[in-house]
Amino acid sequence: MLEALKEKVYRANMELPEFGLVVYTWGNVSAIDRESGLVAIKPSGVDYAGMKPEDMVIVDLEGNVVEGTLRPSSDTPTHLELYKAFPGVGGVVHTHSSWATSWAQAGRGIPCYGTTHADYFYGEIPCARVLTPEEVESAYEKNTGKVIIEAFEGRDPLSVPAVLCTSHGPFTWGKDAAEAVHNAVVLEEVAKMATRTEMLNPKAAPAVQYVQDKHYFRKHGANAYYGQK
Repeated sequence: MLEALKEKVYRANMELPEFGLVVYTWGNVSAIDRESGLVAIKPSGVDYAGMKPEDMVIVDLEGNVVEGTLRPSSDTPTHLELYKAFPGVGGVVHTHSSWATSWAQAGRGIPCYGTTHADYFYGEIPCARVLTPEEVESAYEKNTGKVIIEAFEGRDPLSVPAVLCTSHGPFTWGKDAAEAVHNAVVLEEVAKMATRTEMLNPKAAPAVQYVQDKHYFRKHGANAYYGQK
């Protein structure tokens, strides 16, 4: 079932250690087949070195396992909430990459200090609020998804395809699993640059808005002209 999707999700997961975004089993990638409403996701706690495409688990949007002998990622409920709330999203990534996670542990969003950030994310990358004790105890992973969605009220999740979860780590997304991983790689670099910016100049201000706009919209939208047609 959904063999092509499982292969893509497997390959996307394997890119996480390749790009230095995960240590041991600290991450997961999923993708959704919108036609069937089914999601392929990494199995929980399985080492990347021995993982195979057929190990990917297929679940429905309620978290029921449809195919697979292994348990799906413990973060599956978070992924599912994002798919249900953000219809333009086709792939989701979660890591504990060190630079982005450092901002999450500080409870801070990442300001747009320069054009590298602006090329991918329109404005600050938000940091979602801390979950309440009741939210943690009742349905921690599902409620993690809900506070991410809350952080995007009034914002377009496709123009800022990343979020930081306070005391936890980053999630990114994209039109498919490959793009979601690409955004996770960029997020880590942006987080590193922002940290160094504040080290060099603690009073640094975000890039002026017209420069942010120029760099974002030359790559995105109807009048984008970056790259090839």
